[in-house]
Amino acid sequence: MVLLPITLALITLVLVWYFIGIYNENYWRKRGVVFYSKNKVLGPLWDFLVSPRPLFQVFGDLYQQYRHEPAIGLGHLLTPAMFVINQKNVQQVLSGDFQSFNHRGMESIEGDQLSDNITFMTGPRWKLMRSNMTPLFTANKLKNMYYIMDKSAQDFANYLKNNPKTRDGNLFETLMMFCNAAVCGAIFGIGSESIFDSPFLKVARGISQSNLSMKLKFVSFIVSPKLSSLLGLKFFKEYEEFFVKSIGEVLKRRDQENVKRHDFADIALAIQKNGTMRDRTTGYEIEPTTGILSAQALFFFAAGVEPCANAIYATLYLLSVHPEILQDVHQEIDKHFEKYNNNITYDVICEMEFTEKVLSEAMRMFPPIGFLTRQCVQDTVLPVGNIPVQKGTKIFTPIYDIHHDPELYPDPEVFDPERFSKDRRPNDDIYMPFGMGNRTCIGARYAKLQVQAGLVHVLRNFTVASKQTDEKVTFKHDSFNVRLKNVDVQLIPRNVK
Repeated sequence: MVLLPITLALITLVLVWYFIGIYNENYWRKRGVVFYSKNKVLGPLWDFLVSPRPLFQVFGDLYQQYRHEPAIGLGHLLTPAMFVINQKNVQQVLSGDFQSFNHRGMESIEGDQLSDNITFMTGPRWKLMRSNMTPLFTANKLKNMYYIMDKSAQDFANYLKNNPKTRDGNLFETLMMFCNAAVCGAIFGIGSESIFDSPFLKVARGISQSNLSMKLKFVSFIVSPKLSSLLGLKFFKEYEEFFVKSIGEVLKRRDQENVKRHDFADIALAIQKNGTMRDRTTGYEIEPTTGILSAQALFFFAAGVEPCANAIYATLYLLSVHPEILQDVHQEIDKHFEKYNNNITYDVICEMEFTEKVLSEAMRMFPPIGFLTRQCVQDTVLPVGNIPVQKGTKIFTPIYDIHHDPELYPDPEVFDPERFSKDRRPNDDIYMPFGMGNRTCIGARYAKLQVQAGLVHVLRNFTVASKQTDEKVTFKHDSFNVRLKNVDVQLIPRNVK
């Protein structure tokens, strides 16, 4: 008797799965769009779950297979979904038609307080919060807080000198420590006697872990935030008590000290003192509670640790296998240290043009994240292919694959920093390590400065050698990040004054 209901349930599940697949395929055929029929219900997300490769590489297969299609339809349960391939259509989604595609494709989860940040916010709520956070990342603010980044980078170089074991294995984890310290210092004003012994590092590692549980949560969340909420799935709940308490203490201490440091704590304190945030155009309001400001802090924290560590790691790896370029970088860095008596300020870091070109090219080859998501908020049409896009449609757009497309970047697998010289620099519609358009990463300029500070002080004191297990680079099985897997970098001390 027990077998009968189980059998009926399985048959029902198979039939539902089958008819959802048929529905998805017919939906896109009626619109004249090629459909990815291998997995008609969950599309590339299913491929990601059952394969050892990161999701951006799964999308990369589709990019290669359908390279000259303007876009392809995907299975995404009962929600229309599309992978946009054509460069002009990508630009339309990310920048040109912002009114139709201003939704990130993800939403805050009810009961998960720290998910209520500008990454997951939508509509007027996102607009209001972003406008209040933007002043933190003006050129003047970054210039004023650069000394904190530089101090963290100096401390990191000394830490590497005093701890030889950290230089000869698992360098990525060591770089995570630096980025954690730099973010805590420059964004939150949090420091300790040992900046590399911080409870915040445990949070950073927890957020960045890529185990089966996190992958299932990600797939559920990207397919349907409402389903995730119904299932009681949370991303950040376990860090909520610690993080909200920590940010609350920072704000309280800053208020008592009455000292300006030009960082997140200053902005957050000013917002709280000004009272209710209000959009003059729409009248939308947000109460600046410690909880919601902590959610914004978590976003800046998450964006400033693992992605920045990825960028530094990739750059050091590429330099380790291109000694001639490494030599030029060392010469430029040494020249500026000697010229300015080891005092590397914001203006000095901006003078290191070749080092910046090296970083830009490294982020072309290995961008911190491999693709972007959006959601259509009003019916529209993609120009190339004249593709109708219905409100609610989920959109995926490539980053890694555009950066490696030989039609857009000649010899894309060649590490060539001179691509970013003034006369060759690529347009923003094909170079987007931090995204594109109005929803590009708000902290992009901060992140780049932090990475430059770390690179400059590490390369002033060390040279690098590659430890690669295979000829071809492979990547971690990750939902969003482009994380090198089968390589490591050894740091070798240099003899400098």
